[in-house]
Amino acid sequence: MESIIQIILGILSIICFLGGANILVKGAGSFLPKETPPQVILDNVVRFLSGVYFGMGFLFVWTTFNIQGINDLIYFLGIVVCCSGLGRLYSRIKLGPGGNYLYFIMWFEIALGIALILLQYFR
Repeated sequence: MESIIQIILGILSIICFLGGANILVKGAGSFLPKETPPQVILDNVVRFLSGVYFGMGFLFVWTTFNIQGINDLIYFLGIVVCCSGLGRLYSRIKLGPGGNYLYFIMWFEIALGIALILLQYFR
């Protein structure tokens, strides 16, 4: 059980590092049409949240290597991952589908969050 939790935490840390770094470097402007003038506040918020996303990767790595003494934190990490997938679901409901890739990522995040919670419960 513990090894499976560590594998999931490792996958989540890679997702956080790659996703956070990608958005941190690109900023909000890369997602807007070329004609759109710079959106300073939007870019600031996007880069802030991507920094939080990137920083979560360190928490996942730390948890992966210190799993023996950690219990309740894994439940909270599972909730965070589920909430990220549910945020994508809410976006899909409000704005429509963003493509198959985002659909897959949404369900992948929800499944990994639930898996973390259940595996920790039965550990």
